[in-house]
Amino acid sequence: MLPFIRKDLAQLNAYTPHPGSASGESVPSKSAIDRLDTNECPYDLPAELKQKLAWNYQQLIETNRYPDGGHAALKEAIAQYVNESIAESIHVPPLAKGGLHVPPLSKGGLHVPPLSKGGLGGVLPPKTAITADNISVGNGSDELIRSLLIATCLGAVGSILVANPTFSMYGIIAQTLGIPVVSVPRQPDTFEMDIEEAKRAILSEGCANAQTENPPVRVVFVVHPNSPTANALTTNEIEWLSTLPQDILVVIDEAYFEFSQNTLAGKLQEHPNWIILRTFSKAFRLASMRVGYAIANPELTAALEKIRLPYNLPAFSQLAAEFALAQRQLLLAVIPETISERAKLIAALTQHQQLQIWPSAANFVYLRVKADNRNLAEQQHKQIMEQLKAEGTLIRHTGGGLRITVGSPQENQRTCDRLSRILT
Repeated sequence: MLPFIRKDLAQLNAYTPHPGSASGESVPSKSAIDRLDTNECPYDLPAELKQKLAWNYQQLIETNRYPDGGHAALKEAIAQYVNESIAESIHVPPLAKGGLHVPPLSKGGLHVPPLSKGGLGGVLPPKTAITADNISVGNGSDELIRSLLIATCLGAVGSILVANPTFSMYGIIAQTLGIPVVSVPRQPDTFEMDIEEAKRAILSEGCANAQTENPPVRVVFVVHPNSPTANALTTNEIEWLSTLPQDILVVIDEAYFEFSQNTLAGKLQEHPNWIILRTFSKAFRLASMRVGYAIANPELTAALEKIRLPYNLPAFSQLAAEFALAQRQLLLAVIPETISERAKLIAALTQHQQLQIWPSAANFVYLRVKADNRNLAEQQHKQIMEQLKAEGTLIRHTGGGLRITVGSPQENQRTCDRLSRILT
């Protein structure tokens, strides 16, 4: 190892792209490849929307110029969408029998209407309405996570708390910055956080004693609903997060909000130490564009603005995100299908007595092989994953179980058929 590189980096591994991607491992299958391992939407942007996006790229973007470094238009559009999600449960029109209907698009440039003076639905918006000042935009949520850690814990001033299994990037990014990670378990039957263990961990890490060398916990990460286990935060968990002191930042990752239709954004005004993360990579079908955003107290978003790299989001990514918000009713119209397919997938998987399936509030399903011996179960998990991969279905082996993304009806049917052959 080169002498000027931090020695602790030797213990870390670089992120590995999922199999079948441009830079990932090839998939040994002659059949269709169903990528059900990364929780993406199974549908690309409709062709007409792609054409309109391409037209806007040609007409509006000067590739020799830097993009909007302040993301002004995008922040305004995101603020409007967040206010809608707070004001009422997201409404998605059902799919027509003929599939997706693409309304005609105007020939002019992209336009995302700001909040009208009359507010949502003609009602004057409350003083607590989310504005552009509450929004920070990142190159995917990963950049925002990294910025939050730099702002709170860097320099041996803080540790982070996670409840495993959960999204692995919290711990990975913290480790790359030399920030200690404190892990607590989840209840084995419901995957609810072990709140008593979390309380003890925060108290222990916050005390200067011989039991720990870590700095105090400064950030608590939760996912709502959690990945990979798909469970939403419970009332008990939310109440506990509400009691955490103001010197602890609570990061609530709502990457799957559009599928759970449950947000805590309306509570941000009560909790200035809370921040909500969301993404355009899932329901909005823009995984390749890498756009994430944070909703928080303006003082916190101002701190993130100081830390993020200049021009962190390409002009085309900003344009695509604005475009997706302008066409949100169309793009989110597949959510009822995803929720219906999720129920069908769970019902089909439950038919296999050797599997334990959990309820899901996201666009994926979590399961484990029933076994007294955990090592044996993990061997079976790996074997199932590899056998499905050989037949053309990619799923994720993580957190002591298997996570399967809800795909299209055809992909889900192939997954069930292939899994049945493996298990019988």
